[in-house]
Amino acid sequence: MSLSKSWLQQLPIDDVKTIKSVSGGDINDSYMLETQTNKYFMKVQPKRGKEFFAHEVEGLELLGKVANTPKIVATGEVGLDGFLILNWIDTGSGSQVELGKMVAKVHQQHAKQFGLDHNFTAGKLPKNNTWQSDWTTFYLNQRLQPLVDLAIKKGRWNDWRKKQFQSMSNQFKKYYSTHDVTPSLLHGDLWSGNYMFTSDGTPMLIDPDVFYGDRELDIAMTTIFGGFSQEFYQGYNSVYPLKIGVDKRLGWYQLNYLLAHLNLFGETYGPMVDQILRAY
Repeated sequence: MSLSKSWLQQLPIDDVKTIKSVSGGDINDSYMLETQTNKYFMKVQPKRGKEFFAHEVEGLELLGKVANTPKIVATGEVGLDGFLILNWIDTGSGSQVELGKMVAKVHQQHAKQFGLDHNFTAGKLPKNNTWQSDWTTFYLNQRLQPLVDLAIKKGRWNDWRKKQFQSMSNQFKKYYSTHDVTPSLLHGDLWSGNYMFTSDGTPMLIDPDVFYGDRELDIAMTTIFGGFSQEFYQGYNSVYPLKIGVDKRLGWYQLNYLLAHLNLFGETYGPMVDQILRAY
């Protein structure tokens, strides 16, 4: 979208001198704003209102208690357009060990139940975060099944996937009937595009989709698309060691993200979904 002078004048930032469109994913329009004294990063969600960024704001606040995150400068709406303004971050390179340690500290933040105090309904894939005391109920009913239902609606499901998914669900239920899970604060979308290093090498987490769940769900996301080295896991385990056998459990958590991609981007991700399901 093109931001007019009158649009910019309604922001809670005085005297914007320069505005440039920058990369920031495919969900929002992203900009660099400069005033006489400061530089900012702004995301805009056209026609979606300020509610669109409320979940991200809460996520940054929760993560920011124990991890490095961008500073929230302002959030609100101009007309029907929601916006979120953060401080500008000059990027650099840093230690994957320190990144792993930081994620581990996030996962050490616990809750009594699984979920969050609100649902996220503004995105392309709405999330039901209703609190649950049972992890199996939360994960199967509030994460995987809605994605399967959507895949069926889009014509991206078949009898073989249905059969294998049911088998996987049964194994998941059986395993967690005898294994406890502690609800951990999760980033919720921990791929390589959602961390960065500042110019002085400090690791930073961005674009969260937080809720409380099994920390292995975040770890599974780090294994799908690359961008996390072995040093990341060494750093993580030095703070909050993963439980024995985690590699055998990652598949049913990878499925969550691959089903999301199947729904968002189509059958290109079908073979990856099938590879996971074939194991069950």
